[in-house]
Amino acid sequence: MTEVTMYGTQRCPFCQRAEQLLKSKGVDDLQKIAVDREPGLLETMISRTGRRSVPQIFIGGVHVGGYDELAALDRAGQLDALLQSNGANRP
Repeated sequence: MTEVTMYGTQRCPFCQRAEQLLKSKGVDDLQKIAVDREPGLLETMISRTGRRSVPQIFIGGVHVGGYDELAALDRAGQLDALLQSNGANRP
């Protein structure tokens, strides 16, 4: 399965929903980066994504976006394929 990285905070309900959705899809090794623990991590997230909101999710090298975009990929039937691919191409 493709590596999944999520920038988030400990108390963010959308981060928790994203994690639940990813776990339901078989993602057992989610790399979580808590931007509320170290200020430099927030700046890293912003420079990578251009966004300030959490969560920000990467599947492989593909920036999926936040929870809404992740859920939209799932509803469209594209999330499973992206998780199984090398993450090189976003559907």
